[in-house]
Amino acid sequence: MRDELLKHIRNINKKSSVQGRILEQFVSQGTYTIPEMSKAVGVSLPTATSAINELIKAGLVREVGKKDISSGRIPMAYDLVPNAGYFVGVNPEMDCLALAASDFCGNLITEKIRVPYTYENTPENLEQMAKIINNFITTLPFAKEEILQVCVNIAERVNPFEGNAYNMFTFLEESLTSKLTKLIQIPVCIENDTRSMTFAEFIKGRSKGLKNVIFANVCWGLAIGIIIDGKLYYGKSGYSGEFGHMTAYNNNIICHCGKIGCIETEVSGRALKRKLTEKILNGKTSILSDKVLNQKEELTPKDLLEAIDKEDVLSLATLQNIADELGKQLAGVINIFNPEMLVIGGEMSATGDYLTLPARMGIKKFSLNIVNEDSQIVTSSLKGLAGITGACLMARHRLLNDSIKG
Repeated sequence: MRDELLKHIRNINKKSSVQGRILEQFVSQGTYTIPEMSKAVGVSLPTATSAINELIKAGLVREVGKKDISSGRIPMAYDLVPNAGYFVGVNPEMDCLALAASDFCGNLITEKIRVPYTYENTPENLEQMAKIINNFITTLPFAKEEILQVCVNIAERVNPFEGNAYNMFTFLEESLTSKLTKLIQIPVCIENDTRSMTFAEFIKGRSKGLKNVIFANVCWGLAIGIIIDGKLYYGKSGYSGEFGHMTAYNNNIICHCGKIGCIETEVSGRALKRKLTEKILNGKTSILSDKVLNQKEELTPKDLLEAIDKEDVLSLATLQNIADELGKQLAGVINIFNPEMLVIGGEMSATGDYLTLPARMGIKKFSLNIVNEDSQIVTSSLKGLAGITGACLMARHRLLNDSIKG
């Protein structure tokens, strides 16, 4: 069954087909009647009817009932078949791994977050990741053979066209996707984590239905995802969005990328950790003082978020400084892209208004008034599930779209 389904999808992908365009509409908008679909993809009613019938025959689309309208004949509505196949999404974080499975409609079936895992550039780490994924798959309420694709998010520079990451797992002689496919025995693709999160908000979150969107991933690092005219923007090789590595400061601080003065050195979870640690070492008081001064341990993302949640004064003041800088830098993004919406997400967005309110004020202060009035500034609605939701959705997106350059 899976082989026949994949064969049909590959045939659709060989050329720009009506069936492919119809699947894209179901993915992005959900239920359609044939007249609505005919208008959406710009084909005649007989052509839309024929294409939908072929998709029904292939097991990808189904009737979902009559759609009640104000007058006239009540048309049949159609949508994707939830159990046509399943997808697995994986999102590595600094000290843990998150995994999820979704149905063909993109609905999460189950998720498992904060699985202990150390994100390092070693063969042992990659083997551990594969083991965790394989263990997760054994717990799912459907057979492994029903999984159509797995998507693993990778931070920073990722070439999804070639299946390679350039900051992680660099010891491989083959592509990362090839290696993971062998380890998991299911087709695997990789994607930049920020782009996956951007796609999740676009399909399932705050920016659903919009055309021009920027997603700011404020986590241990800093990056943006870009959607232009309803499509993900990749750049030539998939490296777009490295906003955090623009040089903006004369601070002589070496970024983990090797450059000096990157935005990320002042606006990120790493920056919060460094600034807060320095203040504690210089005599300022915090609920984290004992860990820094007596236990001699480095602060973790979890430490920072817990201190902010407990309203630690020093942590809040340090976060406010970072949020002010975030707004100042995002003002430039607003001026360049003039988006309908800018979504602030990532691990640090869990701090809520402590981060987003100062950031909004900075955007308003430093961007052009006529431009910022066009843009909604919102916080991610998917929060901590954005990464794994995006990975599942990206696994489906990549399966249904052979050509992914934007």
